[in-house]
Amino acid sequence: MPVLGVIGGSGVYDLPELRHSPGVPIKTPFGRPSGPIARGRVGETELLFLARHGVGHVFSPTTVPYRANIYALKQLGATHLVSLSAVGSLREELPPRTRVVPDQIIDRTVRRDHSFFEQGIVAHVGIADPFCQQLQQALEEAATEAGRPVRRGGSYVCIEGPQFSTRAESNLYRSWEATVIGMTAMPEARLAREAELCYAMLALVTDYDVWHDSEADVSVEIVSSNLQANREAASLIVKKLAEHGLPERSCRCEAALDHAILTEPEQITADALERVGLLIGDRL
Repeated sequence: MPVLGVIGGSGVYDLPELRHSPGVPIKTPFGRPSGPIARGRVGETELLFLARHGVGHVFSPTTVPYRANIYALKQLGATHLVSLSAVGSLREELPPRTRVVPDQIIDRTVRRDHSFFEQGIVAHVGIADPFCQQLQQALEEAATEAGRPVRRGGSYVCIEGPQFSTRAESNLYRSWEATVIGMTAMPEARLAREAELCYAMLALVTDYDVWHDSEADVSVEIVSSNLQANREAASLIVKKLAEHGLPERSCRCEAALDHAILTEPEQITADALERVGLLIGDRL
């Protein structure tokens, strides 16, 4: 049965439906995830929730244990994954409190582990379209039904952080026709594809970054003031998505590793197999 995983970003540290879940402590070959994973059911959908930055927001965008997070959700049975992410807007027509379902990512990170496949086993997975179109569609429909419509499409620029952009950088990204800017989509999207999860993002606009002349420059105070409204909208949309049931996996997400492993089987080390056995299944 399909299982919905949800990763909550800044300001989204739980879901009302799972608030009383004790959480599942779990360890992976890549260490411990950001925190316990809440588990429950909404309608006919099994739901998993993990706060990306940990209890009390203790992980910066760079130090989030991305590999452990994705692996742990996969280990608990997740088939679909929705990222709830606070972002800055790079477009005039997307003011704070707008909700966006982007379809592309520009990766500007430089200090993060980007793959499960490293020493002992090599795999090259396609990520031309980093989000699952079927899950994006289901997310858009759930948002409309919840009365919290979204803007579909656009590119998310992922910067290293934790500092916000300079004004020159912000204007550069606008010249690339990017839509929103954040700090956590990568390597999360890459790892979700390697784990063969259907992955989509609900990007929650908190500010205009620093390019907008008539708005105050982005700050924690400005971001925080919009998080409450965004949190409420995100919770309603996830609830509607779960109530309706997850889309059938007619996409290619669950076959991302087919023909992707290049290492000869006899050269794959036991340590490597132990790390990625859950991901590769019986492909060898």
